[in-house]
Amino acid sequence: MKTLFIPAKSKAKINTKKVLELVKKLPKNIAITYSIQFKEIASKIKDILKDKKITSFTQVLGCSKPQFKDTDAILLIGSGKFHAISLAYETKLPVFILSRDSLEQISKQDIELIEKKHKAAYLKYLHSNKIGVIVSTKPGQNRLKQALKLSKNKDKKHYVFLTNNINRNEFENFDIDSWVNTACPRLDMDSSVINIDKLLQD
Repeated sequence: MKTLFIPAKSKAKINTKKVLELVKKLPKNIAITYSIQFKEIASKIKDILKDKKITSFTQVLGCSKPQFKDTDAILLIGSGKFHAISLAYETKLPVFILSRDSLEQISKQDIELIEKKHKAAYLKYLHSNKIGVIVSTKPGQNRLKQALKLSKNKDKKHYVFLTNNINRNEFENFDIDSWVNTACPRLDMDSSVINIDKLLQD
């Protein structure tokens, strides 16, 4: 069965004067990122910011981890904090969200909350015996090899769960102490799972 992906497009209007006013606080070298529905808007904003040096112009996905060189800050064109917080946590760069007529910077508190979740998930793993290892069948997310490598650790009992769609609500239906994620790396942003990268060095 073929899958057809049709991106939705945001119909938000750009207030050029307001955008120029808001981005004055941004440094000279910035990267522009966007979620797919804001691609056209991001392209227009890139053209508006002629006094900035755009070091990167890239789409962000739930599973992507873009790299940024010679960049002082990241400007995300979109809505919501999910991608912005993950970018700030992973790159250690200042991240700003431009949404309609507002510019919001991801705070230190936002980052600290994620760090606490990750620390708690790691400690839970260390003190757990029954480990559920999540493996996705989706292209680009399948890391069965790493999951099997982890399961060779005889200090804990590992159970590999192979699935196409991951539903965290189903976790409680299994007698598992701690969950390890090998699929989308952003799964650990809003749950108690730990990413396999924290446990294995590929």
